[in-house]
Amino acid sequence: MMGASAGALPSLLLGILLTSILGSLGANPGLVARITNKGLEYVAREGVATLQSKLHKVTLPDFNGDFKIKYMGRGHYEFHSLDIHSCELLGSTLTPLPSQGLYLAISDSSIRVKGKWKVRKGILKLDGSFDVKVKGITISVNLLLGSESSGRPTVAVSSCSSHIDDVETHMSGDLSWLLNLFHNQIESRFRRTLESKICEEIQDLVASDLQPYLQTVPVTTEIDNLAGIDYSLVEAPRATAQMLDVMIKGEIFSLDHRSPVGFLAPVMRLPEEHSRMVYFAVSDYVFKTASLVYNEAGFLNFSITDDLVRILLARLYPNMNLELRGAMVSAPFLNFGSGNLSSTPQIEVEGFVLLPNSVREPVFRLGMATNVSATLTFNTSKITGFLKPGKFVWDMWLRGTSPILHQVELLEALLNYYLLNNLYPKVNDKLAEGFPLPLLNYIQLHDPVLQIHKLTSSKSQLLKRVMDSGVIRNIETGTN
Repeated sequence: MMGASAGALPSLLLGILLTSILGSLGANPGLVARITNKGLEYVAREGVATLQSKLHKVTLPDFNGDFKIKYMGRGHYEFHSLDIHSCELLGSTLTPLPSQGLYLAISDSSIRVKGKWKVRKGILKLDGSFDVKVKGITISVNLLLGSESSGRPTVAVSSCSSHIDDVETHMSGDLSWLLNLFHNQIESRFRRTLESKICEEIQDLVASDLQPYLQTVPVTTEIDNLAGIDYSLVEAPRATAQMLDVMIKGEIFSLDHRSPVGFLAPVMRLPEEHSRMVYFAVSDYVFKTASLVYNEAGFLNFSITDDLVRILLARLYPNMNLELRGAMVSAPFLNFGSGNLSSTPQIEVEGFVLLPNSVREPVFRLGMATNVSATLTFNTSKITGFLKPGKFVWDMWLRGTSPILHQVELLEALLNYYLLNNLYPKVNDKLAEGFPLPLLNYIQLHDPVLQIHKLTSSKSQLLKRVMDSGVIRNIETGTN
């Protein structure tokens, strides 16, 4: 058991406090997917098409009962082999239900049922077929959206009701007129059976199909052999009057060793825009975590040992093999301006003499800083980037004494050449691979628009990914 001295105790308690604060306040998302009413209209069409297909395959239960007709006495009827011959769910809307989830309304719909009937009165047995037209069906469903501890979304039906305006029953067969004498009773039974069955099927569709599917949605995705991205929800989806916001962690992490991030995602305040179907907002948190991962993995480090070094520096270090090693002083972060991106990476370069016994002896160390501009693009499924080095402006400082003090321009030219022809292309190749945004395995976006915003009302910085899916096409089903 280890203890802490009295002097160290305040620092220890402060560290514990700060750690707990970071954990409790770290619920801000790095990514926000916003679906507006226009986007929900598309979701409604796809969802209702699935429900219509499911209802078309439903097997309705048989039902029977007794009847009494004046002058004829009592009898028994039975309807069996009920089959939904057609189902048309025409009018549908899916709208946000504030503080709960979504509200699905279906109207102006109809179902046609065919089957067989039997009537028994004493020793008399009759049978035939029937055709029922159910019109004016309206359905109302409240969907409760949430999230579980794994960060996966959840959905449940919190309420469901259906109503049928009109039922028309047509009988055929011997003495079918007998059934028509109590058709009101029969039609009432059909109405109650179908109204109950519709909500039963909706409950089953959500509980047995949709919710289990959501449990298979991956909450992390590998970007490459170094990094992955966390798509888990930080809270339940937020529903307001005009939109549904899905709050996603958006943290890029090391596949080799995932460790806590020492800073919080900023609070994002998205513009109140509703003209497009889908919006994505990506904060600088995503890019900062990416920079940390790749920098810690040594992706931005470089080593120069080729003939170029020997030729340029042979006069300073004759008869010696030299090596230059470069690394970032710290992970370079993007700076978000109004419509532009930039970074000011600081690089530290150390020169070594390679001794015969494979020992590297340091001979000088220098640091430099340069300005880099960046662009971000979108290729319908991923955010990609590109670094654009302008004119190099080096702020160089040297540590210790070395003959290199008199050859700064020579060394600057060497490093400029290497960065332009080796390091920048390497980084741009990686940025061109990009990272995927959630949902885009299932939909294709058309006419995307990319905007970069700096929120001056707070210190948070926001990359707002605005994407129009005006003609969203479902890739899996190929339906508009």
